[in-house]
Amino acid sequence: MKSVTTGSEEAGARSASYLQIVKSTALIGGSSIVNIVFAVIRNKVIAVLLGPEGVGLMGLYNSIADLAQTLAGLGVQASGVRQVAEAAGTNEAERIARTGIVLNRVSIVLGVLGMLLLAAFALPVAELTFEDRNHTAGVVLLSAAVLLRIISAGQTALIQGLRRIGDLARITMWGAFWNTVVCVPIILVWRQEGVVPTILAMAFTTLAVSWWYSRRVEIVPVHVTARETRQETAVLLKLGFAFMGSAFLSVGAAYAIRIIVLRLDGIEAAGLYQAAWSIGGLYAGFILQAMGADFYPRLTAVHNDNDACNRLVNEQTQISILLAGPGLIATLTVAPLLMTVLYSSEFHAAVDLLRWICLGMMLRIVAWPIGYIVLAKGARWIFLFTEIAATVVHVGLAWFLVGQFGLVGAGIAFFGLYVWHGVLIYWISRRLSGFRWSGVNMMLAMAYLLAAALVLSAFYMLPPWQATAVGTLVVIVACFSSLRMLLKLLPREKLPLGRWLPQWV
Repeated sequence: MKSVTTGSEEAGARSASYLQIVKSTALIGGSSIVNIVFAVIRNKVIAVLLGPEGVGLMGLYNSIADLAQTLAGLGVQASGVRQVAEAAGTNEAERIARTGIVLNRVSIVLGVLGMLLLAAFALPVAELTFEDRNHTAGVVLLSAAVLLRIISAGQTALIQGLRRIGDLARITMWGAFWNTVVCVPIILVWRQEGVVPTILAMAFTTLAVSWWYSRRVEIVPVHVTARETRQETAVLLKLGFAFMGSAFLSVGAAYAIRIIVLRLDGIEAAGLYQAAWSIGGLYAGFILQAMGADFYPRLTAVHNDNDACNRLVNEQTQISILLAGPGLIATLTVAPLLMTVLYSSEFHAAVDLLRWICLGMMLRIVAWPIGYIVLAKGARWIFLFTEIAATVVHVGLAWFLVGQFGLVGAGIAFFGLYVWHGVLIYWISRRLSGFRWSGVNMMLAMAYLLAAALVLSAFYMLPPWQATAVGTLVVIVACFSSLRMLLKLLPREKLPLGRWLPQWV
């Protein structure tokens, strides 16, 4: 006999789901705030001591490392999260152990291969990126960071797949702390020559922290045969290939756009782009990070139930918009101040670029939860197609718009990317799971996008002080509106001081 769910039970389940989203976002977000604080310290040191050129050099080397890590990693981190989450869903300790052991072994092998390949191709990579051979030794040294990053990514995938959200948060916080501890002295002593050693040292501390927490995962002793290793590896690589293709396209697009900007106005322009991109992603980053840490495994667990899948996506979208909207509009409003405080006055030329990136981030917050439907259902070829389309659109727009509008064209291209990608991913998800935005989400998305567009337009049409006043007013209204809606969605008795909040809030 089919059980009947009452309205009050359904409302309670929804409140619990919203509370879970907010809790995981707050936990990951709290760790991200710590990460941001230390990142600000590192960026400030680099900006003051090395200027835009040093920031640009750091960004280019990181792009090379990201690209090499993505290619060599073969998407195993992302597929590993999915495989571990599925194994954890069965509550079979031996299956979880087998998946975790193979994941670690594969990560080590791929890390070694990635290091050797980047070292072997260091000369052409240096010539392609910097148009000279002077940075070849730096690229060779960078290859060791690729090995450390891939091994660390495998360890983190195990923790994430098991939904150990607290440990993920601790990895982020301690990693940020130790990265800063090793970064600042190296830059102080060696200045620009310390850029690559800094990246290598940070990769080592990240590995050390992820190893410390991964060793705390209780894995039952199990003998994994060669046949089981091959089978588990085949599953990881089969799904991982699509993830790798997607990540490679995304990282490759970021690398290509930096090269476009570099060719436009030299390494200083690349530094301005790096600064704007870093600030634009600061606030949105903790929302997106929480999606990967908790929402993705939750969605994977119910991917065969379209109704449950679509409900989770709508809930995640609503909470994400309410949390991210006010912060992104605030970033857009006080962009000049943030650029000076987090970097220096030398970076003011990137303010308009930062504002367009914020507008694009608003669209990214709306589109990302829908994209996880494709991932959760394992539709790897559809997922790869969407990433190919996004890369072509992003790089194509950047190539055209940077030539037309200069540096700010890169920000307009990012906004244009998510106009395109949002429409495409919504259409695909409609066919995969019958997904539709809820009426509330359509209203919220439209309201926040219009509010952000209003503030951006004000800075182009009004004197700075008037535009700042308009932005400040919009931020105040957005904060109050988001707070009220969040309090209506969540059970007040579960919130700190919730019982004492006035009913009208």
